[in-house]
Amino acid sequence: MAASTVHVAAADSANTVAEIFKKMSYGPAPESDNVVKAWLDDHDKAFGLFIDGKWVKPEGRKTYATKNPATGEVLATTIQAEKQDVDLAVQSSKKAYASWSKLSPHVRARYMYSIARHIQKHMRLMSVLEAMDNGKTFRETKDADVPIVVRHFYHYAGWAQLADTEMKNWKSVGVVGAIVPWNFPLMLLTWKIAPALAMGNTVVLKPATYTRLSALLLAEICAEAGLPPGVFNVITGSGAMGSQLADHEDVDKVAFTGSTGVGQTLRRLVAGTGKKLSLELGGKSPVVVFESADLDSTVEGVVDAIWFNQGQVCSAGSRLLVQESILDKMVAKLKERLTHFRVGDSLDKGMDMGAIVDESQRRSIQEFVDSARKEGAEVFQIESSVPTNGCFYPPTIITNVQTVSRVVVEEIFGPVLVVLPFRTTKEAINLANNTIYGLAGSVWTENISLAMEVALSIKAGTIWINGHNLFDAAAGFGGYRQSGYGRDGGKEGLYEYARPSWEDRPRPPKISLDIKKFGLTVAQRPTIGEGQQSNIKVDGANVPGIDRTYKMYYGGAQKRPDAPYSRPVIGSDGKVVGHVGEGNRKDVRNAVEAAHAAFPGWGKRAAHNRAQITYFMAENLELRRDEVATRINQMTGRTMDDCRNEVDLSVKRLFHWGAYCDKYGGTVQETTLYGATVKVHEPVGVIGIACPEDYPLLGFVSLFAPAVVRGNTIIIIPSQKYPISALDLYQVFDTSDLPGGVVNILTGDRDHLSKYLTEHQDVQAMWYFGSAEGAAFVEYTSAENVKRTWVNYGLDRDWKDSEQGEGEEFLYHSVQCKNIWIPMGDTFAN
Repeated sequence: MAASTVHVAAADSANTVAEIFKKMSYGPAPESDNVVKAWLDDHDKAFGLFIDGKWVKPEGRKTYATKNPATGEVLATTIQAEKQDVDLAVQSSKKAYASWSKLSPHVRARYMYSIARHIQKHMRLMSVLEAMDNGKTFRETKDADVPIVVRHFYHYAGWAQLADTEMKNWKSVGVVGAIVPWNFPLMLLTWKIAPALAMGNTVVLKPATYTRLSALLLAEICAEAGLPPGVFNVITGSGAMGSQLADHEDVDKVAFTGSTGVGQTLRRLVAGTGKKLSLELGGKSPVVVFESADLDSTVEGVVDAIWFNQGQVCSAGSRLLVQESILDKMVAKLKERLTHFRVGDSLDKGMDMGAIVDESQRRSIQEFVDSARKEGAEVFQIESSVPTNGCFYPPTIITNVQTVSRVVVEEIFGPVLVVLPFRTTKEAINLANNTIYGLAGSVWTENISLAMEVALSIKAGTIWINGHNLFDAAAGFGGYRQSGYGRDGGKEGLYEYARPSWEDRPRPPKISLDIKKFGLTVAQRPTIGEGQQSNIKVDGANVPGIDRTYKMYYGGAQKRPDAPYSRPVIGSDGKVVGHVGEGNRKDVRNAVEAAHAAFPGWGKRAAHNRAQITYFMAENLELRRDEVATRINQMTGRTMDDCRNEVDLSVKRLFHWGAYCDKYGGTVQETTLYGATVKVHEPVGVIGIACPEDYPLLGFVSLFAPAVVRGNTIIIIPSQKYPISALDLYQVFDTSDLPGGVVNILTGDRDHLSKYLTEHQDVQAMWYFGSAEGAAFVEYTSAENVKRTWVNYGLDRDWKDSEQGEGEEFLYHSVQCKNIWIPMGDTFAN
C-alpha cells in the first residue's frame, strides 16, 4: 500500500510540475502607496505654487487634476499659474540671486550636499510618487530615476566646491527658467537645477502639465534641507505660462527639454534678447546590431532601449538596424521575448512596463501604428498582456518598413520598435545617420574595433556600446542637429549655466524686425567724384591706377561672384583701395558645397597635421607683415605701428590656436559604468561666420582659427567695410597647405550673406558679429533646423584682449561633445 502511494505521487508530480512550469504566473507584488497618500493628505490633495521657500495659493486661479495613468485615480489638484505668478517667482529668484551667487563655492557645495542627503532620506516616497504620477514602473523609479537624481546633486556639489579653480574664467548667468517634460519629471529637472545652482544661479522651474507632483515634493525637500528661499521656485501652469517664463525680461537663461517643435518655438521667442538657451529635444535613435553581436544579451539590450519607460524616452532606441544575415533570428528572439513581457500596474514590482502618461499620448501612438499598417508594414503586438483598464499600450514591433516610412522618420514617443536590415558597415552608418535627429544610439558587437569606428561615425551626442539608456551625472547628455544643443551632466553641463567672467548679460533694446526684409540689398552703382580710383603719373599724365578687384575664395580657388557685381572698398582718404565681389545666395550655395566636400577629410586629419598647417599660416603671414599692415592702414587710417601690431597679434593668435589642435580632444569621464566613458570633442560641422567691422585682420583670424583647428570647415564673411585684409590671406592659405574648401571667403553685404547662411539647411552653426538686428535674425531663423548660434547682439568686443579674443568660449562654440560608453566584463564580469 505504501509503495503504491509513492508510485501515484511520483506520477502526479511528473505531470503537474511540468504543467505548472509552463503556465506559471506571477503573483501580485504591490508596493505600498500609503506614504504618498499621507503626503497628499498633508496638503489636502490641493497644491499651490512653491515660491520664496513657502506655499503660495493665489486666489481665482484655475486648477488642474493630476491623475494616475495606470488607474485613472485623481491624485491631487494643482494651480494653473498666471503672468503675475510668474512675475512673483522670477522676482523671488532675482532677489535670492544677489546673495546666492556671492556665496563661497564651499558654502554652495554644502547646501547641495544637504539636498542630496535629504533626498536619500525620502527615496521611497519619491519613487512611489513618481510611479503614480507618471505611470512608469516603481522598479524603474526606484532603481533608475531617483538614484540618478541623488547622484546629480552629489556630483554637482563637487563642482560647486571646485568652481573657483575649474571654472575660474566663468561666472553665473543669473535667473534660470527651466522647462521640463513629463517622461522623466524628477530626473530631468535635476539635470537642470543641479548644475545651475552649482554655478551660483537661481532657478524658476515649470514642470510638465501631466506630471507636477514630484517637482513640488522636491521643492519641499530642498526647503527641508535648508536651501535659502527663492533659490529654487516651482510654478505650475499651461504651456502658455511656460512661454511667459521664458520671455520674462529678468530670466537670463532658458533651459528646455522636450519636443523639437516646442524647442523651435522657444528659440524664436527669445531670439535677440541676450538670453542663453539650451535645448535637449527629440530623437530617433538607432540600435545597430552586427552579426558579431551576442544576440541573447542584445535582445535584453533592445528591451531596455525601446520599452524602458514605455518608450517615452527621447533617446529611445526606436530604430533597430540589424545585419541582414541575422535579421530573421533577431526578430524571432524579440517576438519570443515579448511573450514573457509583463505590462501592468506601475506599483507592481513584477511589471516590465507601466502605463502611457495620458490618453492623448496613447492615441498618438496608436495613430502612428495604424499609419504603418496602411503603408503595408507588419505589426507584431501581444495585446492579451495589456490590462483593459488604465492607459496602457502593448509593446510593438514593426517590420517590412522603408527608410522613408513615417514610423521610421518621425519620433513616436511610445513602445514602438521599427526594424530595418543592412548588409555592410557603411550602409549601417548611413542608415543610422539618415535622420534629422542626433541624440543617441547604440552599437552591438563583440568586435571592439568595429564598435569604436561605428560609434565615432554615428552623428549623435551619446553612443552606448553593448548597452543603451545608461546615464550618469559625470557624462553630459545632449544632441546634434535637430536634437538640440547644450549638455546636461558632466563638466560640459556647467557651461550651459555660465558666461565668460568678463561679460555681462547682453540686454539689447527690443527690436522690430521684419524677417522677410532682413538682408535685402541693392548692388552698387557707378559713382563719380569722391570714392573714385586713385590716379597715378604715367608718362607725365594722371591716369587711373590698374584696377584691383578681388574674387571670392572657395573650394581652394579664387572664384568670380555669381552675379557680376562688385563693391568699392573706400580708404581713409576717401579713395578706392580696391573692389571686392558682391556675393549672393548662389555664392553661398557654392561655398557650402565646397565646405561639405572638405569636411570629412579635414575632420579626420591628424591633429598634429592641422597644427602644422596653422603654424605655417602664421609663418607666411609674418613674411607679409608690412604689406598686410599697409593695407590695413590704407583702409582704416590707423597708424602703421597700430596696424603692424594687429598683424603681430594675428600671428600670435594663430600660434595660440595651433597649440590647441591636439589639446582639446576630450577626456575620460568618471561615471559609475564598469568600463570607460570617453568624451570626444567632435567638430560641429560646417560653420558660417560673419566677422566684426573693426580689426579686419585680427577679428577674422580670431574667429576662423579656432573653428578650423577643431576640424570644422567654414564659410566666412570678412569685415564689410574693410574686407581686403582677409582677402590678402588667399596666398597665405595656398602656401600653407590648407586643403581647398576648409576656409571659404565670401564678400559683400554682411547681412545679405548671413541671411542665406542662416537659412541654409546644411549649415550646422552660425556665428554673427554685427548688428543687434542681425543677431535677432540669426537666432530667430536658426530655429528652422536648430543650428547652433553665437552672436554679439550688436555689442563690441575687445579683440586685442586675450580673454575676449581667444578665451575658452571659442573652443566651446567650435566643438560638440560625444560620450561613448564602453563596457568591460570578459574577465571580472561576475
